[in-house]
Amino acid sequence: MTIPIHPVPLDEGTGYQRKRVSHEGRLTEVGRGTPMGELLRRYWHPVGLSTHATDTPREVRMLGEDLVLFRDKLGRAGLLHNRCCHRGTTLYYGRVEDRGIRCCYHGWLFDTEGRCVEQPCEPDGGAPHRERVRQPWYPVQERYGLIFAYMGPPDRKPVLPRYDALEELDPGEFIDVDDTSIGSGGGAIAPCNWLQHYENVVDPFHVPVLHGNFSGTQFTPAMNLMPQVQFDTTERGVKVFSTRQLDGGKVMRRTTEVVLPTLRVVPNPYVGKYGKVESIGWTVPIDDTHYRIYTAARVTKPGEILPRAPDAAKRPRWADMTPEQRREFPTDWEAQVGQGPITLHGEEHMATSDRGIVMLRRMLARQVDAVERGEDPIGVHFDEASAFVRLEAGQYVDPA
Repeated sequence: MTIPIHPVPLDEGTGYQRKRVSHEGRLTEVGRGTPMGELLRRYWHPVGLSTHATDTPREVRMLGEDLVLFRDKLGRAGLLHNRCCHRGTTLYYGRVEDRGIRCCYHGWLFDTEGRCVEQPCEPDGGAPHRERVRQPWYPVQERYGLIFAYMGPPDRKPVLPRYDALEELDPGEFIDVDDTSIGSGGGAIAPCNWLQHYENVVDPFHVPVLHGNFSGTQFTPAMNLMPQVQFDTTERGVKVFSTRQLDGGKVMRRTTEVVLPTLRVVPNPYVGKYGKVESIGWTVPIDDTHYRIYTAARVTKPGEILPRAPDAAKRPRWADMTPEQRREFPTDWEAQVGQGPITLHGEEHMATSDRGIVMLRRMLARQVDAVERGEDPIGVHFDEASAFVRLEAGQYVDPA
């Protein structure tokens, strides 16, 4: 009698069986000519604080392009491509003068809009041939203590928006600005794709896990509670409405928003105060694998854009923590950078709690498609009246 031999069952789900996957380039890659890069270039973006534009040139990398920010001696801010159009050396080593920035190599002088106004090595200072030369430049405007640039097609340049949260100030309030990336504690550049942070804004369920039960109370005990959540789209992005049941029958209501293209509109998680949102943060893509955040906020004291509640103040700030402490108490920085330079979207297993992220990605994809069809994306305005944006974000407590 022959006894059948059955093969040993395979171990399922091993790393060897892992499929080769990639990231979703249409939503993450920001260079010129890429789908997302062309969408992002249809909006204004902050490229620095107003104090960053001085008579000392400042290197700026934005949407994969290397630029130089400066302010001429007459007070006008300028943003030019860093490679001089004459022989290609960087204008970072240029000298700022009354009429613009002078290249260190052969002295060509460019104004804040890229016009060549002097070529000292040429007869008659280059006249009239210098008028045929234009150093690539981008329009800039200053608002809320930030310098904004428009890097898209000139015939589609929109109006720079205004936001009620930064326009309607209570007595004693003023606008303060900061260029600190999330969790960095001092102006650091985050080494991962911008979308890994941006979509985190519409992920309320990570708050009680990462910021509460896993790492201890990083915000306040109230934020450690698992919320009841509703997601919705708006005419400008995606919003998240969360409620938490507090002691004594009180209810905390919290609305956060993402506003296209990159705005994170998040009430203070340290529960500094209740009411309409205090700050707006722009998640600025530096290139495909780096981002930073510029924030403008209503404050009553300088340097207190995000005042910490007493519970959170007992914990050391991220910048003061050792690598070992960060390993034991991870924050958004560790969770998002830990996804890699660009997360592998093909490996994800989305669940019901990820509905906000799915909604945001689909909205971004629709706007990419709209731009490819030659249309204007949502959230761009071509007159001052429609460019005034009223936000819904805020945090409130209802009595029992």
